[in-house]
Amino acid sequence: MHFVYILRSKVAERRYVGSCADVEQRLGQHNAGISSSTKHWCPWVHQEAFGSRAEAMRRERYLKTGKGREELDRILAKHKSSVG
Repeated sequence: MHFVYILRSKVAERRYVGSCADVEQRLGQHNAGISSSTKHWCPWVHQEAFGSRAEAMRRERYLKTGKGREELDRILAKHKSSVG
C-alpha cells in the first residue's frame, strides 16, 4: 500500500504534499526534523491510501497542479473546521 499525505505549516500558510509506502515512518522523519525543508510544516493533516505506488504518485502530481491545489484548499478547510 502507498500513501499520499499533506503537511501544513503551523507558522506560515504553506503545505507539503508527499507520497510514500510507510506513512508512519515518513511522518516520523518529517516530525523529527530530519528533512530541513519540511521540519516546520507539521502537523500532518490528511492521508489517502492507494493500492500501488503509481496511483499514489499520480495523485501526488495532481495535488500539485492548479486544480489539485484548489482541492487541497477544500481538504484543509474541512480539516480546519473539524478541528476547531
